[in-house]
Amino acid sequence: MNGSASDSHDFQRVYVWEQPVRWFHWINAVCIVTLGVTGWMIAHPPALMNANEASFSYWFGSVRFVHFVAAYLLLVNFVFRLYWSVMGNKYANWRNFFPLTKAQLKQIGDVLKVDVLQFSNKPVETLGHNSMAYFTYTATGLLTIFQILTGFALYAPTSAAWFPQLFTWVTPLFGSEYNVRIFHYAALWLFVVFTIVHVYLVFYHDYVEGHGVISSIVGGWKFMEKNQMAAEQATGMSPFPWRQHRKAKPTPPPA
Repeated sequence: MNGSASDSHDFQRVYVWEQPVRWFHWINAVCIVTLGVTGWMIAHPPALMNANEASFSYWFGSVRFVHFVAAYLLLVNFVFRLYWSVMGNKYANWRNFFPLTKAQLKQIGDVLKVDVLQFSNKPVETLGHNSMAYFTYTATGLLTIFQILTGFALYAPTSAAWFPQLFTWVTPLFGSEYNVRIFHYAALWLFVVFTIVHVYLVFYHDYVEGHGVISSIVGGWKFMEKNQMAAEQATGMSPFPWRQHRKAKPTPPPA
């Protein structure tokens, strides 16, 4: 796309991201940033020296409190997204997150050629996420579950509430609370890497494809040329291979 006046485009406006999906995205973003910053401070507490009374120096307890509140909010938000993966439109459907068909696997290869290997500059046209993005979000979803399990396992010994106690079984799996903390902290940096790559690719695809990727997560609308709307990769649906309807064989003419 060179943006010249001679370019002719006939775009169709499509409502892709419903309001619950957009709310999930921004709440999740705030939670991840909050948990990342407070988690880093918990792992590396700064030594702030002052002459105030000890009762006035509870700022680190406040840091932990913010971390725990963000963790609960992340959990509720994640559970709601699982619910909306069943109740939402086809772009939010849970089946998209398991790219198993031949076309989806090919699309993953096409996206890698464009985004990573730079073998091609032909954009992969999709209305929802492309198959590579859906697969990545599946991985981050599993990472979120891992952080929830290990995080509440670390919280359980210092809490009298019933909910954190549901995760006490996690610590023995790692051998010690120290090991849980190490893995929990290491996963933080995976989220940092994901965030950097995610933000870069959002701007990249918004510029290359011109579908309104950035504005869509605010207003919900994306754009695609009408001659591409009927293409299979623009449907946003990703059914399991064994659930696809087979085409009926033509009936042979009578002898």
